[in-house]
Amino acid sequence: MEPLLGGRLSRLPYKALSQVKQADPAASAASWAFRFAGSLPNVLTVLSGMTFMEHMQDNICTYSPLKPLTEAEQGMLEQAALVLLETPTVGCTGCQYCMPCRYGIDIPGVFGHFDRCLSEDNYPKNAADSDYQRARRVFLLSMDRSVSKLRQAQHCTGCGACLPRCPQRIDIPGEMKRIDEFSEHLMVTA
Repeated sequence: MEPLLGGRLSRLPYKALSQVKQADPAASAASWAFRFAGSLPNVLTVLSGMTFMEHMQDNICTYSPLKPLTEAEQGMLEQAALVLLETPTVGCTGCQYCMPCRYGIDIPGVFGHFDRCLSEDNYPKNAADSDYQRARRVFLLSMDRSVSKLRQAQHCTGCGACLPRCPQRIDIPGEMKRIDEFSEHLMVTA
């Protein structure tokens, strides 16, 4: 069950996605995860939640017939997994079980914007970079467009009411604090 980690493996960071696309440009990121799961010994069934007809069609194409991973493909996926692990995303699936927040924070919205910027390698990294000021401005403006100011991370009180509701076991208050500190640092380095 959950071969895509709640959809996370279908939304790979840019660097990992480019690795799998280089191996097979026509294959979706999800199909690689399904081929991995289906290639494991003694796996008889892989259960996947699908939202759109295209998802079902991709799954059927992946498993009809299943083409087991080669050693080279397995190695490529291990490299892509390392990129995924090194990208400091939150890993929120956007399930919204944590909602509503009693303080009005848009938890999935904040996490979604942050993860999207990191996954697309579109965030300010180092003040010494020539592109830092532009990337800083884009990150802050796009956060304001994605999530209204009153619903952003800086308003999280750390009450923890959301913690028992998160099926991914994300330390929501801790991640909100990390995102707030990251954003606050960007505002100070104007």
